[in-house]
Amino acid sequence: MGEESFADYILGEKDWGKKLEIMYYLKKRTGIFYDNSVIFKTLLTKLFLDYLHESYPKFEIDDNRVITARLLCDCQKIENSTNLDEIQGYAKRGAEYLKKLGFDDNFCRICEGVNRYTIKDDRPPESDILELADQFGGMLLDRPERIGFKPDEALVLLEHRNLKDKNNRLLKPFVKFVNYMQTVEA
Repeated sequence: MGEESFADYILGEKDWGKKLEIMYYLKKRTGIFYDNSVIFKTLLTKLFLDYLHESYPKFEIDDNRVITARLLCDCQKIENSTNLDEIQGYAKRGAEYLKKLGFDDNFCRICEGVNRYTIKDDRPPESDILELADQFGGMLLDRPERIGFKPDEALVLLEHRNLKDKNNRLLKPFVKFVNYMQTVEA
């Protein structure tokens, strides 16, 4: 029997909490980018997937692959970089790195599609989910240059600036999800 790849190992783990632990140790061993923003965006992704399955029962997607992709798509990101080449190339570099860890071409393409710097058209629907969680989640978080936006402000920016004239197939369900989440009592 062949040796199990890292891709087989993490995709084989269905418990997303245990995936977080795997990521923690991967960061310690390799130095990949993995911080609280990744965890936050992954939780946002998981909540959105739960909402999609409840509100759109015919929606079919492999949650395990999407959660794993959300955890790994930033693996080559450089924290607080102002270098445009680094910012525009991290997802492609990450996809190439993930290929070396045993992930298939489709999974790597999903991860590379987290932003639109290298894959602009014919994006997998899973990339649309990653894009929404990445952009919206990023706007909610404080950054060195600004405080985080309130959800309603971030939603307006997402719809009318960041994704204006972009074909994100899940934008409308995501807007409904965010609006729904704001009505849920803590």
